[in-house]
Amino acid sequence: MHNATHKAGAALLSVEGLTVRLPRLGDRPYAVRDLSFTLDKGEILCIVGESGSGKSICANAIMGLLPGYLTPESGRILYQGTDLLQQSEETLQGLRGRKLGMIFQEPMSALNPIMTVGEQIAEVMAVHNDRPGKARQARTLELLELVGLPEPGKLQHAYPFRLSGGQRQRVMIAMALALEPDILIADEPTTALDVTTQAQILALIKQIQSVMRMGVMFITHDFGVVADIADRVAVMEKGVLVEQGPAAEVLNRPSHAYTRRLIDAVPHRRSAAAAEAGSKRGGETPVLDVRQLTKSYSIPDGLFRKRHVVAVQDVSFTVQRGRTLGIVGESGSGKSTIGKCLLKLVGIDSGQILFNGSDIAQMSQAQFRPMRKNVQMVFQDPFASLNPRHTVGRIVMDGQLANGVARGKAEHRTRELLRLVELHVGAFDRYPGEFSGGQRQRIGIARALALDPQLLVADELLSALDASVQAQVLQLLMKLQAQLHIAMVFITHDLRVAANICHHIAVMHRGRIVEEGTPEQVFSAPRHEYTRKLIAATPGQSWEPPRLALAA
Repeated sequence: MHNATHKAGAALLSVEGLTVRLPRLGDRPYAVRDLSFTLDKGEILCIVGESGSGKSICANAIMGLLPGYLTPESGRILYQGTDLLQQSEETLQGLRGRKLGMIFQEPMSALNPIMTVGEQIAEVMAVHNDRPGKARQARTLELLELVGLPEPGKLQHAYPFRLSGGQRQRVMIAMALALEPDILIADEPTTALDVTTQAQILALIKQIQSVMRMGVMFITHDFGVVADIADRVAVMEKGVLVEQGPAAEVLNRPSHAYTRRLIDAVPHRRSAAAAEAGSKRGGETPVLDVRQLTKSYSIPDGLFRKRHVVAVQDVSFTVQRGRTLGIVGESGSGKSTIGKCLLKLVGIDSGQILFNGSDIAQMSQAQFRPMRKNVQMVFQDPFASLNPRHTVGRIVMDGQLANGVARGKAEHRTRELLRLVELHVGAFDRYPGEFSGGQRQRIGIARALALDPQLLVADELLSALDASVQAQVLQLLMKLQAQLHIAMVFITHDLRVAANICHHIAVMHRGRIVEEGTPEQVFSAPRHEYTRKLIAATPGQSWEPPRLALAA
């Protein structure tokens, strides 16, 4: 461990030699091993690491929320001198909420779907007998206003499913702050949010922390977020704390090879020369030519009413062979709807989708079926998009068999594809549940490539992955594109990722393309106010990640 010491004096929270053993299921015996760090009043400590590094285990151990099969084997967790590991469940219940607050990663899972958000905030106070009824309601409205939610008087009566992801996360923050705790633990609270919503939540946490002088333990895998908010950083790898120190020191002069590898995985913008070289490889004939595409939906609005929503309006773009178009925007901008239209998963209102000159928008499903193998999609969620009951071999072979490929040839092609996406040949006979998220995404890519498509549509395929795994999958996609010369439409809300892989970027806002150009043009001289807002909201704008992974 590097830089293990912090400043002297009584810390608000002190974790000393914490070890949590894992059940004997794999080759790693510990979830967390000999973990030590401190958190002071009024500081933000970022705990950084990939999935499986032990970050959330540490947070749940502090809160007394570890599942029964995970029991701390040794160590202490001292809150103002009291060892939390030695306290009864009743004592811990009294501390949770009042002294120790927590914001969970997935607000839709953490919020009760059959209680209004106001009732859930008030319940935190009721459990601790804090304030009488009317004062409790007034405090609920005050908290909703504090976290920046619109019309608190109305919104308190809404159910979680009626709120956006960012609004639900704000409700979680309000619940965590209801009793003004000394310590706030935020477990990946911005991972699933758009960059602008993420920036708002980060600013909100920082502002409230500053006013209340709380100690904040912020768990993340995003070094851009670390650069924006951290006072100190602790880096975890496979349950071990490998480095900690002041944020500027760890971000710019990391001492451990693992930290350097994580920082090097932060997406860097493609150089203008690389983008230009990519454009020259493309040729002139577009594989895809979308003209004035418009798509709208009717959605329920009350018991008997419906509301007309235009998801995509008058959108036009082209994609050439061997090139990648990035479609960038927030949730609700219409980018995923475009992806569905390209695959004819939904019909369109008007416009043309010309694939190799043929308008597939006007084709029936029967007419399009022979062409479907030429347009394939890699889905966002590598866990939900693969059938858990089928082997990887069958998942990748099924499309080939359905298109008349002989079984022997399909099996040979599948094994070849698994090698191409850099999975072990033994993956053929294994099930999706035996693979990590990044490996599952590689399986999804292999399945999409099985029919030799000319166009690949990738819909937020990196959003569920760690930064280092994202970097590996991006490198794989660029390598495959160079080898196979396929066209790609890359849908994302992350401008850093788009700038890293795309030759051309289209920025969407409220169903329209408001700006397009090369990554260099869009980043260096954005013309539209919305693009400037997206760029400004990207975490770590003031920090340029050093290239250090290969340093000695």
